[in-house]
Amino acid sequence: MNRESLSFVVFLIHACAAKWNKLSPEVFDILQKSNCISDYLVPYYDVLHTQGENYLVDDIESYLTRRGIQV
Repeated sequence: MNRESLSFVVFLIHACAAKWNKLSPEVFDILQKSNCISDYLVPYYDVLHTQGENYLVDDIESYLTRRGIQV
């Protein structure tokens, strides 16, 4: 993970935490355990970072839902 993708992941953790009314560490745990960070956000950073915040949070919610995780 490079500096840009790390900053992107941190931004998304905080964005998801705000929308889901959760603490950032809770969101990090959810994303880490679901492999969302390592299998989706970091590998597809080049495409994802061009999208808007609301789209990205909704996209992460869809990713989690497909894996049976409710937020």
